[in-house]
Amino acid sequence: MEFWLNCCIVFALSVFLAGILIPQILLVAFRKKLFDVPDERKIHQGIVPRLGGIAFTPVIIFTLSFVLGLNCLAGDSLLLSLMGRHAVPISMGLCALLMLYLVGMADDLIGVRYRAKFVIQLCCALLLVAGGLWVDDFCGFLGLGVVSPWFGVPVTLLCVVFVVNAINLIDGVDGLASGLSMAAFIIYGASFIVLRYYFYALLCFAALGVLLPFFYYNVFGNADKGRKIFMGDTGSLTIGLLLVFTSLKLQQAADIVGSPFPNAMVIALSPLIIPCFDVVRVFVHRLRYHSNPFLPDKSHIHHKLLNFGMSHRLVMVTIVTVSVIFSAGNIYLSHYLNVNLLLFIDIAAWTLLNVLISHLVHRRRIALGLDPR
Repeated sequence: MEFWLNCCIVFALSVFLAGILIPQILLVAFRKKLFDVPDERKIHQGIVPRLGGIAFTPVIIFTLSFVLGLNCLAGDSLLLSLMGRHAVPISMGLCALLMLYLVGMADDLIGVRYRAKFVIQLCCALLLVAGGLWVDDFCGFLGLGVVSPWFGVPVTLLCVVFVVNAINLIDGVDGLASGLSMAAFIIYGASFIVLRYYFYALLCFAALGVLLPFFYYNVFGNADKGRKIFMGDTGSLTIGLLLVFTSLKLQQAADIVGSPFPNAMVIALSPLIIPCFDVVRVFVHRLRYHSNPFLPDKSHIHHKLLNFGMSHRLVMVTIVTVSVIFSAGNIYLSHYLNVNLLLFIDIAAWTLLNVLISHLVHRRRIALGLDPR
């Protein structure tokens, strides 16, 4: 079958199945009273189910399996042979995905201690490394080139856990985590098509398809009518793992002779800049004010924009737009600038943006009489 047809089938089937499952999850959640109840840390109002992520992994696996079987029935074994070449990373990645899916579901239903979640995330990272997905070439990033496994593997383990938690922590405003993830999957999917890594492109489009109906219910759903849902830890953790899985594979795929991308690290990391930079800023902010860096608070970038007076939807659109600008700018400038200069520009731009937002928030609070002059 033509690859463009496979892409269309994967995307459309994911949208269709997620569009069927999410209303059913809503129905079960209301019957069993499985809600995300507001508290002093959360910014939503009313009772909203947080089980939307339960639909993600089954739909993605079913869609990819269905398309693979459809190709085989049509007498086209190309997709099967492509999967055979990457059987180890795909198998290990699937094991890690299912493991994190079950832990996320348990956390949403009964709660899981963050230390236990960290251990499971580390096990998932080890599975990805066992599948051959680890950073062996930094492509000049931080002045590093090809590195030994003794350095590359620990860094990869740290990065996997970091990115998974970054996506989990950025999930604080309707549509933000899903919007950032959809933008990343579009970039990754298009990049895999260019590199002819077709199965990974299908994986990206399947993830994109399952996120689209969720985004609709999450952003436009009415909580008073029982039509609004959150992805919960089940969704944010598994989507975070899929992002880091595709990012690691893209870094390896783009780091080959003849690649159209001048720097593999840039194309792999650019779509993840906003959530990752925000986690680092929040971590430093909490240490500066002597608070526990691992406990949740309201110091993320979306909280600052909300304090500035922006609506939830405008905050989401603004942050996703900035992420796309960062990604497009980095990919374009990587043809002309050194990767470390690009990193410096990104850090400087992010820092100035946060300083400006903090200044505007402070001035607004002064005008409202909430802060002293």
